[in-house]
Amino acid sequence: MATSELPSEYRFHTEWSEEDQEWVGLCDAFPLASWLELKRDAAEAGIRAVVAEVLGLRDTGTDPLPPA
Repeated sequence: MATSELPSEYRFHTEWSEEDQEWVGLCDAFPLASWLELKRDAAEAGIRAVVAEVLGLRDTGTDPLPPA
């Protein structure tokens, strides 16, 4: 799945991690997933790519999308 095809109700955001000294990309629908980068926009792009990959791997016939 392309990142441009992600469900619009999914909320993505970034936070600064003092511990890691990097930006953390997060998605509310996938609370256990994150992506660390030195640049904020790269962290958001990274988490979007992870979510797109996970959704692309799911069984489209039986597995519903996680709620937003």
